[in-house]
Amino acid sequence: MSIILAIETSSEMASCALLRGDTVIARESSGVRTHSQSILPMVQELLAEAGLSLKQCDAIAFGAGPGSFTGVRTACGIAQGLAYGTGLPVLPLITLEAMAVACRQLHGATDVVAVLDARMGEVYWAQYRFDSAAGLWRELAAPVLCAPGAVAPLPAEGPLAACGNGLAAYPDAFPASAFGASYPDIMPHAAQLAPLGRAALAAGRAVGAAEAQPLYLRNKIAYTSAERSAINAAKAAA
Repeated sequence: MSIILAIETSSEMASCALLRGDTVIARESSGVRTHSQSILPMVQELLAEAGLSLKQCDAIAFGAGPGSFTGVRTACGIAQGLAYGTGLPVLPLITLEAMAVACRQLHGATDVVAVLDARMGEVYWAQYRFDSAAGLWRELAAPVLCAPGAVAPLPAEGPLAACGNGLAAYPDAFPASAFGASYPDIMPHAAQLAPLGRAALAAGRAVGAAEAQPLYLRNKIAYTSAERSAINAAKAAA
């Protein structure tokens, strides 16, 4: 079984996780301003706990977005830096799908709409269905940026669950009656990215470090000096 290191910094919670066999170990840290400083020490803690070196991993996954501009760029930059130093492939993964995974793990949901607050009166959203026969998630509606009232889920096969802080940010657009169940506290986390990364690696979706890119649904902007420092630190650590 592949060993996957996952990094997620698209929201106010920074997290990393290591998947080995059927076991996931994870670390997390709050405070969006400290993501670039907190991730590498957490990665080192995970590897030490597992008794592994970074080079023993098979791939590095990261939450490519949608999410905070700074957050998704930080995760991408750190993943690239670690990959450059080790020659490992990189797996850019969708944060909204990781939320769907959490919704199933915690509540048994199989049809999920994930909604993230995108600020400025907008949300990021996507819809997923778990294919139990294949053991994989299927994307029914690709991630988009829109006004809360424009979210339009496709018909579900069973009860449709919704998750993400966009539900709480815009309660008028997402009343409790709109879904079979609502879980506004579910947010992207590396613990769910790691198993998605294993499936993505098996499906041949890995890319080289230079090809790894965040998912931008708004205009792309350049790395800040702090983010470039995080990339350089990751390269040095690798």
